[in-house]
Amino acid sequence: MKNILIPTDFSSNAYHAIAYALNVFKCERTNFYFIHAYADEVYGPYHNVDKETFDKQKNSIADESEKKLNKLVIDTQTKTHNPLHKYEGISSFESLVDAINDFADSKNIDLIIMGTKGKTASSKITFGSNTVQVFKYVKCPVLAVPDQYDYSQPKKILFPSNYMLPYKRRELKLLDIMAGEFKAEVLSLYISDFEDLSLRQLDNKKFLEESLPNARLSFVRTGVHNRANAITEYIKENDIDLLVMVNSRHSFLEDLLYQSTIDKIGLSPTIPFLVMQNLPR
Repeated sequence: MKNILIPTDFSSNAYHAIAYALNVFKCERTNFYFIHAYADEVYGPYHNVDKETFDKQKNSIADESEKKLNKLVIDTQTKTHNPLHKYEGISSFESLVDAINDFADSKNIDLIIMGTKGKTASSKITFGSNTVQVFKYVKCPVLAVPDQYDYSQPKKILFPSNYMLPYKRRELKLLDIMAGEFKAEVLSLYISDFEDLSLRQLDNKKFLEESLPNARLSFVRTGVHNRANAITEYIKENDIDLLVMVNSRHSFLEDLLYQSTIDKIGLSPTIPFLVMQNLPR
């Protein structure tokens, strides 16, 4: 039984992420939890009002959140009729990151699936601020789905790595399960002008092989230039269906996430992007 958490702000991008999630796990027994965190909707517009007005607005927004979640659950059940799936809505008076982390711990969530942008996101950016915050601070695997991406079964998965940081089996387990279920090829991309690896890199590369027994794993290399551009180009030139990266201390992805936006670096995949966390949970 899989436990999947899907944050929603009831935008079209959020509904698109739900549709993608239902397709990914259509043949598996899965609990889907739709979570709406509304603290920012309360504190943003109403932080300078008296307590009575604040409480009134808070209760109104909470009621509206519950109504929309109930409708979302009913609509999803009506449209899918999948006996393998169960749905539940969760309304939370917390920030998005806190709500997700608390719920992920309480329900032992396997994967978070969300849109790349929300209601107010500009068409010029790739990842909205909420998505970047979840990538950075949520201690659970996160799959972000672009709103223009139509579901197709992932057959080619790109996994960039410099083999410098040791992986953990728990973070690679999800990748191995997905690759096995979809009979997908995993392409481990090494961005370097040199083929030779250090002893540390060789050890980490071997561990990667041992940890992905169900994947059709291949090792590929491309020359050094802007790493984000190298990843984006490889995706386009090789018909990649899913990008997977690990967020860990001192990793390339951490460098990307701690810029003001990922877009400034140039990483703009038009395919689903799975971020696995090498962080304490």
